[in-house]
Amino acid sequence: MTELTNVPAQDGEPPKPAEYLRDILRWHFDPATGSPFWLARARSLDFDPLTDIAEISDLRRFPDVSDDLRTVPVEDLIPAGLKDQSFEVFESGGTVGAPKRVVDSTARIRNIDWVSTVLAEHGFPERGHWLHVGPTGPHAVGRSVRRLAQLRDGMCFTLDFDPRWVKRLIGSGRTDLAAEYREYLLDQMELIVSTQNIAVLFITPPVLEAVCARSGLYERLAGSLKAILWAGTSISPETLHQIEETFFPDATVAAIYGNTMMGVAPQRPREESDTHPCVFRPYVPQSIVELLDPQTGEPVAYGERGQVLVHQMSRDLFLPNLLERDTAIRVRPAAGDDVDGLADIAPLRSADAPKVVEGVY
Repeated sequence: MTELTNVPAQDGEPPKPAEYLRDILRWHFDPATGSPFWLARARSLDFDPLTDIAEISDLRRFPDVSDDLRTVPVEDLIPAGLKDQSFEVFESGGTVGAPKRVVDSTARIRNIDWVSTVLAEHGFPERGHWLHVGPTGPHAVGRSVRRLAQLRDGMCFTLDFDPRWVKRLIGSGRTDLAAEYREYLLDQMELIVSTQNIAVLFITPPVLEAVCARSGLYERLAGSLKAILWAGTSISPETLHQIEETFFPDATVAAIYGNTMMGVAPQRPREESDTHPCVFRPYVPQSIVELLDPQTGEPVAYGERGQVLVHQMSRDLFLPNLLERDTAIRVRPAAGDDVDGLADIAPLRSADAPKVVEGVY
């Protein structure tokens, strides 16, 4: 088999999604290279992945295996063709139930390396220390931000940040303790920024808003920051405008959207024709995102909101047809690109949608 590439369209000439899909299917459903998880599941499918799946839309024939990822032994997810590689285990945030677990060797690193090139287009500094105010521990975002700092010639400072604990507090009505935890995070930030020169801040919108309300911490960061990368809970256009124009006018501000299942989709540089302040571009062909009408299951038109459906495809991991709790607006590709953008990320609002608790992340 030819070597698979995972480079988005503007960085060269990668295989078309359909070509890439065929290679991925051959890899994961060949007993010599596939994982025990998918080789076992193949026996219960009512179609042959190697002959009946030809286009990205055909991936919707696969079952959504999200629930299996909560309990499957992680060694069953590792492809036989990569058994000699080193793998890491990452967990989801557990927003709507027990955390899901995935494995990764190098696929997410390639994703993050590409994100670094996009941040360069935004004007992020080539060097300087980063402060990661976000989850670490079992969450992939911790490794991702450290990688970005290393690629951009900086050290990465991190602090203890447990979003699951905050979600538990808010879900049980203990909002006073959740607010106290947020202040605890700010205390930890002050210990770092009081002695270290931080050039880039990774942070979530609720904590960033709290930073702006704590004068000493805000003034220190406003004087040193060259860039802010935010992610996690959504942010209103009005608040984002204030962050960019009032609180941190001298810093470049950009965002990333992603999760454990889909990887990372960075905000693309703004175009004059954009009507949304943040438009995210998935890492195609490794991460394919479709926006579907929740009622019909069909793709929505440009400018319409749809539910996020993810197909994660690499040699490390094959996760097709994962219906996320998020929705987004479908945006036409940027000039010279052929990948749809995602804008205005928001939780799914419907009577049967799982309850989503959002706190600091």
